[in-house]
Amino acid sequence: MTEIRAAELRDSPAMSELLSELGFPSSAAAVSERLEALSVAGETALVAVRSGEVIGLLTLHITPVLHSPTPVGRLTALVVTVRERGRGVGRLLVNAAEQFFAARGCELVEVTSNLRLADAHSFYRLLGYEATSVRFKKSLSRANPALQPTDENPFPGAS
Repeated sequence: MTEIRAAELRDSPAMSELLSELGFPSSAAAVSERLEALSVAGETALVAVRSGEVIGLLTLHITPVLHSPTPVGRLTALVVTVRERGRGVGRLLVNAAEQFFAARGCELVEVTSNLRLADAHSFYRLLGYEATSVRFKKSLSRANPALQPTDENPFPGAS
């Protein structure tokens, strides 16, 4: 039987391995730090556990938005270990996340997925998700001081 529960610091080594499978290698120590930061921000991560082993991971975020009367739930970093894929673990994680969001007033859940992950797109469509938008991203380098806020100017470049 698979249990879905909130991630705990003791899960960091397994979460590190799962993130590596997803293409985002991170040390267990870094995962612990990020998990603590998520907790402080009121965010959470879920893990799927079978026979005492963490086999899946999903992070959840709730964002209040100006354009909607209810906050938006966002799924990020969904990964199930390769040997457990196709056995319903991802579906269990997403179902638990949807219940989490609904209990907190979200009426919309969104997920972003890399364009090259066609299997993931099929999975989300199977669960009733629609492709409705395109996501753009831009890296902001810490090396560019002109982009860093200061006490005098908390919004650099927005004069």
